Amino acid sequence: MRWVLAIALVGCSHPGAVSNDAAMTADAPASATLALGAHYTADGAVSFAVASTRATRIELDVFDAPANAAPVLTVALEPVGNVFSATIPASQLPATIYYGYRAWGPNWPYDPAWAPGSDAGWIADVDGDGNRMNPNKLVFDPYALELSHDPETPDQPSGAAYAVGSNRDVDSAPVAPKAIVLVEAAPDFGTKPSRALRDDIIYEVHVRGFTEAAGASCAGTYAGAAMQASYLASLGITAVEFLPIAETQIDRNDVDPTSDNGDNYWGYSTLAYFAPDRRYACDRSPGGPTREVRAMVQAFHGAGIKVLLDVVYNHTAEGSSSSLLTLRGLDNAGYYQLDAAKTGFTNSNGVGADVAAQQPLAQNLILDSLAYWTDTVGVDGFRFDLAPVLGNTCGPGCFTFDPTSLPQTIATRFASAALIAEPWAVVANSYEVGQFPAGWSEWNDHVRDTIRQDQNTAPVTPSALATRIAGSFDLYASRGPQAGVTYIVSHDGFTLHDEYACDAPSNTQAWPYGPSSGGSTTNDSWDHGGDAVQQRQATRTGMALELVSAGVPMIAGGDELAHGIQCNNNPYDLDSTATWLDYGAQTDILWTFAQRMLAFRAAHPALRPATWNAQPTWLDNTGAVASSAYMSGAANAIVAWQVGGTGDPIYIAYNRSATDTSVTIPTAPAGLTWYRVADTASWDEPDANIAAPGGEYMMHQAQYTVYARSLALFIAR
Repeated sequence: MRWVLAIALVGCSHPGAVSNDAAMTADAPASATLALGAHYTADGAVSFAVASTRATRIELDVFDAPANAAPVLTVALEPVGNVFSATIPASQLPATIYYGYRAWGPNWPYDPAWAPGSDAGWIADVDGDGNRMNPNKLVFDPYALELSHDPETPDQPSGAAYAVGSNRDVDSAPVAPKAIVLVEAAPDFGTKPSRALRDDIIYEVHVRGFTEAAGASCAGTYAGAAMQASYLASLGITAVEFLPIAETQIDRNDVDPTSDNGDNYWGYSTLAYFAPDRRYACDRSPGGPTREVRAMVQAFHGAGIKVLLDVVYNHTAEGSSSSLLTLRGLDNAGYYQLDAAKTGFTNSNGVGADVAAQQPLAQNLILDSLAYWTDTVGVDGFRFDLAPVLGNTCGPGCFTFDPTSLPQTIATRFASAALIAEPWAVVANSYEVGQFPAGWSEWNDHVRDTIRQDQNTAPVTPSALATRIAGSFDLYASRGPQAGVTYIVSHDGFTLHDEYACDAPSNTQAWPYGPSSGGSTTNDSWDHGGDAVQQRQATRTGMALELVSAGVPMIAGGDELAHGIQCNNNPYDLDSTATWLDYGAQTDILWTFAQRMLAFRAAHPALRPATWNAQPTWLDNTGAVASSAYMSGAANAIVAWQVGGTGDPIYIAYNRSATDTSVTIPTAPAGLTWYRVADTASWDEPDANIAAPGGEYMMHQAQYTVYARSLALFIAR
């Protein structure tokens, strides 16, 4: 016989709890007094609360072990509106609390005869309203602060237990991930840097790849990353942006690391939005990953560096299949965008069911998890993967981006955080560069593509390049230059080195550089004839163009090390030496150039304009103001400009052609003299192509030869 304890909710609040104050559906109001998730109360009990607009019954199973154990307690939760909850005295709970939920609904009404492994009460795996409840599937709490393990592990490599159909009656509880109740500490993340985003330089990196090559005891972990704060500070980085660190299916990555077994290195398929992934923790005991992430954030703050997280709210690890892991088993239609038949899903992100961000349940989950990471963990901002999906207000089968929907709510609620959109998805009408509301910045692929094309494939017009260098007024007129994140490469595509060393992707090569599937075929790359000297020069020139442009520069981790992946442009599955960054092997030639260029940008506000008032003066090769005809001529070799006026005068000359070209440096402001700061051409490699501060070369003549495909940088003082 199966005993189920019924415990009524005791109203409570918890100082560390996540709020749930956004509006729910009108016919199923939320209880404003409940904090979703599991939290210790002031008197030592534990409150459990989970939301569903469709469930008719939810039971809580409590375990004293993460797997292959019977529940020590089963409780029927009390419904209050659309929140099901219970508060349980600690004396009835194990020391470490692992828990999950079983849900019933219209497609599977509750039958007292049901027991785990039976089909008593079953009507359909999915009904005409999209309900997919199945009490045989133990689902974990969407508000779980940590998870015990991944759905698939080396010991449990199959996902069959979570499926329906022929596996409908399989009880997933023995193998299913369990949420873990944590004793929550008060926020302690040091002092958040208060710089404006325009003054930041972002370093995008994978938390494991950041230190795994070091081989130390905590390499590849949050603790290892924390020890790199001083390195990033010495390089001149002011914001580190980590690829997703929320729990995802990566426990099997090392089962057979030399085969293409579906590894998930990048982590763009989230399981639990509040839980840091255990695999990136040196301390993987319950509570260890959370403590370690918080200590990492504090360490970066201590070095004056912001911490940004890449977050994936457009889809989840449940994908578009019938697997019931968490959201789908609690309220499929409340969390996912259903298709017209309501038995499938829309997929605007290309890899799984769209999260229905316009639905109250999904919207609250997103907002509450953002609040947890900012207010409790202390992170400073977010990069939103495929962000237009969050603003889609049309469906199923259509896409209409509305910036006044959830994106505006996020901007209002998190006005002090950096909010960066990847402003496109994969379906029609989802390319939304320039369309996000005030408070948001965006990855500016126009900068990326224009610089790549100009360097590698075919020269663009000086006017087209000038628009991007000056901050893309055509895209961000109402928001200012910092609305655009300028970059040439990111995790998604070639590394900076490979962008100038590869003609085409090579993704099918053997481990550790492959194999990988997919990848863009539009890279605008060029191997410069296989000439390593020219490749180094092009790398410096590309980096320099980015760092003298308005907007917020982002470099990918390893750019400063000339890190390459042998032309693999989609290494999402390569948790290998190919993607781990070896900081012990840095080359002084490029590293010194990068470090000094970052310092130069930081020292000169003219390169980081807050408004459109201080636009560059565009010049031709004679030093005269460029005519509209000159700026329209793609064949013109020189794109030159002066910024800073008389207060912070900087002159830059970029030669896009294959021929060395002489320029006339404009007359310096009264009382000042031009000094050469940097020249990316290979002739200056012995001096790292850039002078140390104070060591700049005084110009004694107005004529200067800018070598083919290089850039020269000058300052007047």
